[in-house]
Amino acid sequence: MYRPFDLTGKVALVTGGNRGIGLGMADAMAQAGADIVIWGTNEEKNAAAKQALAKHGKRVSARKVNVASESEVVDGMKAAVAEMGRIDAVFANAGIGGGAAPFTEITADAFRKVHAVNEDGVFYTLREAAKHMVERAKKGDPGGGLVGVASLAGIEGAGRNQHYGATKGAVLSMMRGIAVELARYGVRANAIAPGWIATDMTAGAQGNATFEEKVITRVPMRRWGKPEDFGGIAVYLASDASAYHSGDTFVIDGGYSVF
Repeated sequence: MYRPFDLTGKVALVTGGNRGIGLGMADAMAQAGADIVIWGTNEEKNAAAKQALAKHGKRVSARKVNVASESEVVDGMKAAVAEMGRIDAVFANAGIGGGAAPFTEITADAFRKVHAVNEDGVFYTLREAAKHMVERAKKGDPGGGLVGVASLAGIEGAGRNQHYGATKGAVLSMMRGIAVELARYGVRANAIAPGWIATDMTAGAQGNATFEEKVITRVPMRRWGKPEDFGGIAVYLASDASAYHSGDTFVIDGGYSVF
């Protein structure tokens, strides 16, 4: 029977998985049968997310990890593999916003802070996951999915947010390079580029009359995206259905970028 989207027996790790897009992806994958590992920096939110995900009857692990810390990522990945036995899909989703300062006023500290999480954190996370997947492949068990969550800001002009856009552009490029190098091990690497999604990061714009009029009305779907809108793509990229799909960028934006 053809069941390519069945994630039973697979383990998915999601950074920033305790809220927003990360939790939306984790929830869908748990419903599809995957065991879940979530990383986040807020222990209370980690605990709440773990409780919510456990309702689907799968194994769920939550760990406090700051992805900007190389040592925390290294230790966290080792712990996840030890606890779950394997990691089949990793979604490097954790990220922070850059604020709205004019380009001429963006400080070096602000630039480095955003890059530490959004670029360095993705690099550390996917590098450690790749080590596990390559080692497993060399033992006769190839495969795995690596996903970097970027943004439309990495493709389009992000005025007053150039440092944030730069991190997301870096993720897009990183994923293509990983896809080429690790394909021989059966490992796929793809990026997701969200548009305007209603999460904590965009809280300041939600309900803002001017923003709603100037931006959200231009979204062909005529609404903000929701975390659950990312469930389907997460299940696909974690599943055997995407076994030959690598090096791609999935734009999830309600049609905004093509309008």
